[in-house]
Amino acid sequence: MFYVTERLIVRNVLEKDVPFIYDYRNNEICARYQRGQVKNLKEINKLVKQHKNDVFTLNSDFMLAVALKDSDEIVGEIVVMPNDDCISLGYTFSYKHQRKGYAFESLSILIEKLHTTYPNCEFISFTESQNKASIALLEKLGYTHLCYSEKLYSEVYGKWVKEI
Repeated sequence: MFYVTERLIVRNVLEKDVPFIYDYRNNEICARYQRGQVKNLKEINKLVKQHKNDVFTLNSDFMLAVALKDSDEIVGEIVVMPNDDCISLGYTFSYKHQRKGYAFESLSILIEKLHTTYPNCEFISFTESQNKASIALLEKLGYTHLCYSEKLYSEVYGKWVKEI
């Protein structure tokens, strides 16, 4: 699966991405707001093998790499988690490539494609209250703050949400 933007390719994760994923998942800047991500090399290898052939479907989660168009170096990852008529997105971008607009660029095209394919789905994302960069990104992407979930310890943002 490939989506191309001006600077990026949104594609399936590949085994060659493992060292990059390992690097940023184990960096304090990237890891501070991530919960539940595997961080050891063996588990990351397993994760990539599990997701390298993912396709769009509302039946299971899928993981995508965001890579530079000119070098194919991975700069981050996006996980799409469908649940009934709701699509939740999670993302991590390498500390080496933050503040360059890559998250906005890649998520914009992915959200557009997902919404075109599944126009009746609501889109939800969760972020910690202290993660100001993620909050700003979600707002720039057109998400609206819905509430704070004490159960998830997260701010909840939504797009195309019918009711709370």
